[in-house]
Amino acid sequence: MPDDRPQPPRFPFPAPSAVPAFPAGPAGLLLCGARLADGRTVDVRLGGDRIEAVGTAGSLAPGPAGSRVDLGGYLLLPAPAEPHAHGDTALSADGPPSCDPREVQRRATEAALLQLGHGATALRSHVRVGGMQGLDAFAAVLRARRSLCGLAELTAVAMPRVLTGTAGADGLALLRDAVKMGAAAVGGCPDTDPDPTGYVEAVLEVASEHGLPVDLHTDAADPARLARIAAMAGGLRPGVTLGPCGGLGRLPEEAAGRAADQLAAAGVGVVCLPQGGCGAAGRYGTPPLRLLRAAGVRVAAGSGALRDAANPVGRGDPLEAAYLLASRQGLRPETAYEAVSTAARAVLGLPEVRVEAGFPAELLAVRGADLAGALSLAYSRIVVHRGRVVARTSAVREYCDSAATAALGLPRQGRGEVS
Repeated sequence: MPDDRPQPPRFPFPAPSAVPAFPAGPAGLLLCGARLADGRTVDVRLGGDRIEAVGTAGSLAPGPAGSRVDLGGYLLLPAPAEPHAHGDTALSADGPPSCDPREVQRRATEAALLQLGHGATALRSHVRVGGMQGLDAFAAVLRARRSLCGLAELTAVAMPRVLTGTAGADGLALLRDAVKMGAAAVGGCPDTDPDPTGYVEAVLEVASEHGLPVDLHTDAADPARLARIAAMAGGLRPGVTLGPCGGLGRLPEEAAGRAADQLAAAGVGVVCLPQGGCGAAGRYGTPPLRLLRAAGVRVAAGSGALRDAANPVGRGDPLEAAYLLASRQGLRPETAYEAVSTAARAVLGLPEVRVEAGFPAELLAVRGADLAGALSLAYSRIVVHRGRVVARTSAVREYCDSAATAALGLPRQGRGEVS
């Protein structure tokens, strides 16, 4: 059977100041004989952190300092991104997650490595702040980010519980402190505040002050509240994202349609969680993706919980998220994969990736002949970040000898016997 289990990271970590700044990949790395989603078979030469050239198979040579990676039998795609992770609570399904900062750092790092092995070279982690732990968990995730330098881009979003009234003063102070520490976006969960509208106003104010994007957790089950969020968020740059918005799928179609039009007009994106919900978002569910897309809403897909209390079997695999969008939501494989790659990168404010010269060398090679097959049986993978191979997963499926398979000429791998 395929064994995709990544090796666990080694600890202890180096001190943040001792973490080296990894350069981009070697100039001239050549990816040979890769199949593209449009059916072409090509060579791709990388130059540092960019794609330098794309040519027909056999037409390119590596640069002077480059080497070759044989991608025969692999489909080469823009790398996925993870727009909705929870590194502080990941891998804690066996009991309440420890708030010890070193344990939080360990879990956040291991979770990011697991998702990197699946192909996600950029990840956004939502981190709870306040209570007994204050900003300790947030600081721990930032340390994990530094320790992953050169392997993956991990960013953090602070999530205070309450931002309004007397109790919200501390949360607002923590949110501002988290921004000073290095928050990549301003976030939170307005559904948990006694005054959800006031909560959103506070988040938007802080984001506007610092020129940061907004990423809010909401079930989006209240059309009036959603309309107010859209009205307040309209025109805010660099942008507003809501997720997982499962409540939109429980609204009458007419109400959901109005909400979709309001979100599109405001330029608000939606991140859904087809693999399951997360603790901060409350109820599970998937929003009406076709309706949102038809209205012009940018829709991305994330993983949510990764083996924590909210989803003890969560895999954190963007290709599984795309598979579920295709199999359960009826999206075309190309559209489903776009939700975890192009749209997810856009939500994170990252540049677009195409397998074309000049674009970032953020790539995923998956064994398979086409995208539908890759989403179905995506076991073996090679991940490229900033122009160098940063992760490999190899899977071998073996069968015992069979006259039937030999007579039919079925493809298989095997050593003659399976004991």
